[in-house]
Amino acid sequence: MALGVTGALLLALGGAGAWLHLSAQGQHAGSAAAGGLGGAVTITRDAWGVPHIRAKTDADAVFALGFAHWQDRAWQMDFQRRVAQGRLAEVLGGAALPQDRFLRTWGFERAAQASLPALSAQSRALIRAYTAGVNAAQAQGRTALEFRILGYTPEPWREVDSVSWSKLMAFDLGGNYEEEVLGAQVVRRLGADGLDQVTAPYPDGAPTVLSADELSGAAQSLTGAARTGQAVGRSVAAGRATAPTALPQATVTALRAHLQAARALGLQAVPGKGSNNWVIAGTRTASGKPILADDPHLALTAPMLWYLADLQGDRLKAIGASIPGLPAIVIGRNERVAWGVTNVNPDVQDLYIEPEGAPLTSRREVIRVKGAPDVILTVRSSRHGPIISDTGAGAVGPRVALKWTALQDGDTTMDAFLGLNYARNWSDFTGALRSYVAPSQSFVYADVDGNTGYYAPGRVPVRRGWDGSLPVSGDGSREWQGFVPFEQLPHTFNPADGLIVTANNRVVPDSYPHALGNDRNWAEPYRARRITDLLEGGRTLTVADVRRVQLDTLSLVWADLRGPLLATRPGSDRARQALERLRGWDGRQTTDSVPSTLFEAWLMQLQEMARDELGNDAVMNSLSVLNQLRGNGELCAVNGAGDCAALLTRTLDAALTDLEGRLGPDLNRWTYGRLHTVASHHRAFGKVGALAWLFNHEAPTPGGTNTVNVARPEHGTYRQTHGASYRQIVDLADPDRSLYIGSLGQEGHPLARHTADQQGRWIAGEYLPMSTDPADWGRTRQLTLTPRP
Repeated sequence: MALGVTGALLLALGGAGAWLHLSAQGQHAGSAAAGGLGGAVTITRDAWGVPHIRAKTDADAVFALGFAHWQDRAWQMDFQRRVAQGRLAEVLGGAALPQDRFLRTWGFERAAQASLPALSAQSRALIRAYTAGVNAAQAQGRTALEFRILGYTPEPWREVDSVSWSKLMAFDLGGNYEEEVLGAQVVRRLGADGLDQVTAPYPDGAPTVLSADELSGAAQSLTGAARTGQAVGRSVAAGRATAPTALPQATVTALRAHLQAARALGLQAVPGKGSNNWVIAGTRTASGKPILADDPHLALTAPMLWYLADLQGDRLKAIGASIPGLPAIVIGRNERVAWGVTNVNPDVQDLYIEPEGAPLTSRREVIRVKGAPDVILTVRSSRHGPIISDTGAGAVGPRVALKWTALQDGDTTMDAFLGLNYARNWSDFTGALRSYVAPSQSFVYADVDGNTGYYAPGRVPVRRGWDGSLPVSGDGSREWQGFVPFEQLPHTFNPADGLIVTANNRVVPDSYPHALGNDRNWAEPYRARRITDLLEGGRTLTVADVRRVQLDTLSLVWADLRGPLLATRPGSDRARQALERLRGWDGRQTTDSVPSTLFEAWLMQLQEMARDELGNDAVMNSLSVLNQLRGNGELCAVNGAGDCAALLTRTLDAALTDLEGRLGPDLNRWTYGRLHTVASHHRAFGKVGALAWLFNHEAPTPGGTNTVNVARPEHGTYRQTHGASYRQIVDLADPDRSLYIGSLGQEGHPLARHTADQQGRWIAGEYLPMSTDPADWGRTRQLTLTPRP
């Protein structure tokens, strides 16, 4: 995000070396007194900077987690809460105003404030302890380098700050607001039939997370009348979208302004973005106990999103991936239970076009801007939610309101995540998930007794007679009819085949009685199919086998597109040479591969085929491209002329011209790693030339569009901006032999010891020991926190 960083920052850079010992690197050894502790706590950082926290009470363990988070990630935590608050312009200047307008209009922090009273007493107590730990670390007086550069002092941490970031995660991972905006444009230009062309529905026969047999319990729990009603809703959702209420282009432009602001924050829908997780029962493993794997695919940033941690109090004994700002292990294991998450992506957002005369309320937001006058923003809301078509300067055409589960009162998702840390069995696990609201996730489960399971919790709206894929009238004719009951959400326990695989693919078959979304909601089935094929190939699977699956770079997208692409009529000798290189390619996307470069560049060109029809910057997914090429679809035409054969010839030449401009004329030197590099960039300084070199981290990476080790090249740059932000493999036969790794490093300071020491291992497919045993920690440093007298 290119933000307003003034010339003063350039001068500040000159003194950066002198600041290093005065900046963010907190005290990691010795002893320190901290107000708010009940007893002594040790924080032992291992050879990779992972803190192993040992306390006599859970409250003190969580206090120490907050202390460690702020020591190592103070800037990240403050930036994240400023995002939730819509207070970026206050420290970054006027260039951040579009983001603040978007964030204030949607009201992320307001929703977090409304969630706090609904949380359990246990959760509130742990959040209070965490907050005290953050503020105790802040009281040490160490200041992150970013605070010095920007010239401000962070405010004390508040309890709501630990809830507000979860709202941003819900936005990043849940809803279909962007699809509705695109859908409105598609229908306006191409009619309702154009939806399936631009965004292909999930293919018939492609893998679903759960089978019909595994769903039998949920399906049978409905009464006959309810099943009939839901079947009607399901048939509508599976078919054509209901007739939309037209939106003028000016309104679509206003709605897209929010999308552009979200993209500047790294919060956007990305084709192929998603996650993988699976759980293998002991009947399929060499040890006879389950193995659970997870790798959530999110934006890759500096610092990385995740913070590995091991915390043990009197009852709380969990290890895995935390998020700075949140007082829990989000993904990981405790002594008995392991869990992993991927995104379900049900449709939990709707755009309502409010009729004239609909009652509205309004509130006044004051946005402070560094170096400029305050900006006053008036936010209006209807009974459905905030009016998001105003763009802060009065109505633009019809008033469009957003209804979203994550903005409603009573969000107890924090109860669920904290509860999972304490789960001892499936009953405890599902009991915690009852509190889950948003964003809906596919949870896989395993325990030391050998049980495995799956649950997709969260509030999923019930719609009858409409599918939610397009904006609808707010006149009352298209309202939610409650939410799918928890008992009827997709789930299974100890499935007969001993294998559960999720990769953001469609969750349920047609026999499921509820509509989770329309058939364009799900990720393409390539990752799910490849993972399943690899895991079903053997009955004595080991951690090493699972590791190979997580790192797999074979492209099933290439396998599908190979026939149409290789049938292309070359328009030049250069194109003929490229086709020959592709003809001998095995589809593995490695950094030394020339064909991988050719394929991704060509696919990138083909994904733009709908732009002339839609008049926007739409990027189709690979499945939609495949359907057009196989069926000589109408989107292949350019301004109404030509066919897919002509498109293939033209786009291959365009891809080769693009690559030659980037890599030179010698095709043999067009290796994938020269273009395809992971871009873990700083959110504020990543595009500031004088500072980017200090804060950004890049390196060549394998993988591509919809490979299991997903590493889709960013459209137009070829950089990998999203991917496996964290990997874990939990061995329930010997939990301390489990493995995990983050995408960058534990510390946020740009020149600290553990800023990026995991990145090389992450790229090479190596892991760290996910162990609570000090013998596995390597060289350590220990800090003892004692209560302040």
